[in-house]
Amino acid sequence: MRRFAALLTLALVLAPLAQAQDNEANRLQAATQVLEEIMNVPENIPQDLLDKAECVGVIPSVLKGAFIVGGSYGRGAFVCRSGEDFKGPWGPPAMYRLEGGSIGFQIGGQATDFVLLVMNPGGVKSILRSKSHLGADASVAAGPKGRTAEAATDLYLRAEILTYSRSRGLFAGVSLEGSSLRQDKDANEALYGRPLSAKRILREGKVPVPDDAKELVEFLNRHSPKNKSE
Repeated sequence: MRRFAALLTLALVLAPLAQAQDNEANRLQAATQVLEEIMNVPENIPQDLLDKAECVGVIPSVLKGAFIVGGSYGRGAFVCRSGEDFKGPWGPPAMYRLEGGSIGFQIGGQATDFVLLVMNPGGVKSILRSKSHLGADASVAAGPKGRTAEAATDLYLRAEILTYSRSRGLFAGVSLEGSSLRQDKDANEALYGRPLSAKRILREGKVPVPDDAKELVEFLNRHSPKNKSE
């Protein structure tokens, strides 16, 4: 009887952890699918900008109904290039929340995917904070798509983060100024099995890529193997 009670207790403890890990796996899988689909349309993220990005963030399937719970608009992941100067391969993901600001006006009642390109070390420094306000802590701009990037303006060149959205099959640059990024500590702990900061995951180079994230990281390494930023 005691053994049964102990096993039952263990099951009750492990079940939420397993469910949390499954949730993170689902988000990472969805993030991979979002990038694959976006990169396979003609008017996609310009390859030149992807090749110059230090990090890429994907927040898949943001729903307006999710705004009710704790002000959280969406949950996803950021992946950064490894190495001191971001010249190495893409590394393990850190989980994030995208919150607040004008997102509600952007997405209407439809599920919307957001993609963020972090274009320089200043932008990386901003997202490594426990919470970063887009437009205040990091300069942001709606990203160009397709051939429009050839006419890149000073706005694109100065922005630390370029932002995009996809809803109802339409992909476009979108302003997320006034929104915020917050490290999803619970999700990171569920994914890695221990508490880890985004800085530890994204920049210190001591955390291996978890199995659930390998597809996402491999996709980025195939599509943008070298950092071409100056």
